[in-house]
Amino acid sequence: MTRLAALAIAVVLSLLMAACGGDDERGAASEGEGTRIAVVTDLRGLGDRGFNALANQGLERAETELGVEGRVFISKSANDYVPNLTRAARDGYDLVIANGFLMGDALANVAARFPDTRFAIIDLPWSALEGAPQNTRGLVFAEQEAGYLVGVAAATVADGGAVGAVGGQEVPAVVAFLSGYRAGAKATDARVRVLEGYSQELRDPAKCKELALNQIDDGSKVVFEAAAGCGLGALEAAKDRSLWGIGVDSDQSFLGPHILTSATKKVDVAVFETVTSVLDGKFSGGRDTLFDIANGGVGYGKVSPNAPGRDALIDELDAVAERIEAGDIEIPRE
Repeated sequence: MTRLAALAIAVVLSLLMAACGGDDERGAASEGEGTRIAVVTDLRGLGDRGFNALANQGLERAETELGVEGRVFISKSANDYVPNLTRAARDGYDLVIANGFLMGDALANVAARFPDTRFAIIDLPWSALEGAPQNTRGLVFAEQEAGYLVGVAAATVADGGAVGAVGGQEVPAVVAFLSGYRAGAKATDARVRVLEGYSQELRDPAKCKELALNQIDDGSKVVFEAAAGCGLGALEAAKDRSLWGIGVDSDQSFLGPHILTSATKKVDVAVFETVTSVLDGKFSGGRDTLFDIANGGVGYGKVSPNAPGRDALIDELDAVAERIEAGDIEIPRE
């Protein structure tokens, strides 16, 4: 009987320990239970394999790891911005994230009408919003740092030749990407010519492809694009001419081994960290959060397995990133 009693006690204790462990495992996932997060896309939608897709990845991570309830409102045109933001606010979401500078005017309008709702906007400083709404936080990036890194990579493989850069709309974020790219290329090899152009377009790949082909005809050996969906045309031009392409925002190595690397802008990190700040009670409007190399907000993507001297190039990019983080390299944004 004594042995049976001891066995019974052991079984009960093991069950209790397992239950406690289960509670610990569920703890992180239940942290955000009851918290609702909305992301409103810009007109490129979730199929852009870049900016909006990254925001959705950040939201999905928050759902999995933090237990929040998320919803993505798809904008098919600019006319959807105000209705989508308004719907999210009226439905009582705890945080509404506008994904992209294109929604600046719409967000300023809606944030003023719903002062008790928390808003955030990606790629636009809070101070640039009309009326500077105190319930809104800007989520901005040090694009020049990522641009600098891929400029180093471009100049390294170009070996004294020209390198190209195709921007989309000439807005501060894109200008910063190209400015960093130019600075990184020149710092790596003073002989390099940097060819630049803007399509003033975000969705038409043909326009960016034409720009890239013109740069290639002028001697460019590498094509960097910072032009959203339009930029896919520039990378296609690089592939067609058997040259190197450099992606932007997401790691675009999925396009093939002709992608030397990518200037990564981690919108997913920005979304996840902002959701975390809401759960921690640390979210506040009327200011910005800057995402840079130091906090993992920007960087470079996978380096092509076909890159010449790949291991040495990776070592160099890591060393440059450390110097940027330490403040040893000053990079212009324009």
